[in-house]
Formats: sequence, structure tokens, C-alpha cells
Amino acid sequence: MHFKTEEKEMEGTRLTKVARQIQKDLGEIFQRQSQTLFHGRIITVTTVRVSPDLSLAKIYLSIFPSDKKEDTLEQVKQSTKTIRHELAQRIRNQMRIVPELAFFIDDSLDYIENIDRLLKE
Repeated sequence: MHFKTEEKEMEGTRLTKVARQIQKDLGEIFQRQSQTLFHGRIITVTTVRVSPDLSLAKIYLSIFPSDKKEDTLEQVKQSTKTIRHELAQRIRNQMRIVPELAFFIDDSLDYIENIDRLLKE
């Protein structure tokens, strides 16, 4: 019984480390490519969730200015192959397989702003 718990904790720690590494590297990729690919919009990687088999990484993005976030997300999705290739160049020494990337908008900041606005009324 104790061994199973320890094994799950190790797996969870590994997934967390992989997610953090992907978040850091993608953040740098977006920072470098924001002028050329995304017309200077600021894209922040807020959360990365990696599947237990490391085959899929769900990436949540915060996009500024937020009025163009749907368009920007579409551009990011169209650039997924390029972004994944660049990520592979960075993590190839740590991981054998680069997970598929799925991008989503993290609208938690919009939600928080809306609550702040409602509380001020």
C-alpha cells in the first residue's frame, strides 16, 4: 500500500517538473516570437497540464491586449507545429517524446477583473 502512494507521488512530481519546464520554455518562445508571429501582443503561459503518459500538454495562455485574444489564440493554434518544433529543440535532452500541444485561453484574469468591477458597484 505504502509503495503505491510513493510511486504516485513520484509520478506527480515528475509531471510537475515536466509541466514547469514546458511552461518556462514556451514562455521564452512566445516572448521571442511575439513581434514576428503575433504582432507584438503579449502572450503569457499561465498554466501547463501534462497528461500522465506525457503525450499531451494543455497550455493555458493569457493574452494582452485581451480584445484580440480569440484572433491571437487562432494564430497560436496555426503556429502549433512551429512552436512544438522549437520546444523539441529545447527539451530534446530531457525528454524522448515531445507532447502534443493544445492551447486554450486562460480567462481567470478576466473573471477576477469582472468580480472586482462588480464589487466596486
